Amino acid sequence: MSDFLQLTLNGVAVGCIYGLVALGFVLIYKATELVNFAQGDLLMLGAFVCYMAVVWWGLDYWLAFAIAVVAIAAFGALLDRFVLRHVIGQPQFAVVMLTIGLGSIFRTFASVTWGSEIYTLPTPFGGVWKIGSITLSHQYLSIIIGTLLLCSVLYAFFNWTRIGIAMQATSQNQLAAYYMGIPVKMIFSLIWAISAATATAAGVLLAPVTLIDINMGLAVALKAFAAAVLGGFGSIPGALLGGIIIGLIELFSGALLPDGFKDTMPYIVLLAALIARPQGLFGTPGRKKV
Repeated sequence: MSDFLQLTLNGVAVGCIYGLVALGFVLIYKATELVNFAQGDLLMLGAFVCYMAVVWWGLDYWLAFAIAVVAIAAFGALLDRFVLRHVIGQPQFAVVMLTIGLGSIFRTFASVTWGSEIYTLPTPFGGVWKIGSITLSHQYLSIIIGTLLLCSVLYAFFNWTRIGIAMQATSQNQLAAYYMGIPVKMIFSLIWAISAATATAAGVLLAPVTLIDINMGLAVALKAFAAAVLGGFGSIPGALLGGIIIGLIELFSGALLPDGFKDTMPYIVLLAALIARPQGLFGTPGRKKV
């Protein structure tokens, strides 16, 4: 039982990271119908900016966290304004190739700027709590609590602010939102900024667990994309739940199954789930009449 509880706690923590990154996928897709395959690389850039602020500049961890979130959020908004806005309405293949290319550019930039070494981010979450035979790592608890806080803030923002409601309207019908006086282009930039900020928060929270390197976002982005699909691409609650499910499957398969299943089992479960329910857990089936 203690091993089960330990794996569950760690799986939920890892799943929260996948859920946060999946949330970025979903936010962008709902508003613009674009899939941003550079989401994991924004996570990586955010972790590096926080590392630079803490280690190079000697700033407090929380101040560095805030600087990283604001900097990458601004970068996300500029990315939409000057690059991605021009491909809205183009074939999905072009958008996919563009975001994959952007991710490669971001990794090259990180390699040139910070090198290919692996870095450790100093954090105030270095201790553990012992409850019987269960070890509660402060790092994993910080991931879970940080995810809950961020999701609560996003929920309040989307439901109780004028800008959040405008974002929901834009995601449902861009043309109708435009006719109602909503600045759709500005909303797109804000959504990209929020998505990039969410990825940065995930990267900073994950950094003490996996360490920081130029490829840290690749595996996370793939599993986060699987989480978004499993939850129902376009569903915000589904993205979070899908992330937790993927995290739990990954941890339990790594502990209970032979070597190699830890990285493949989440995708096997994803395929099985999509065969049974192609729209995902929270998705709604779409139909077109011709």
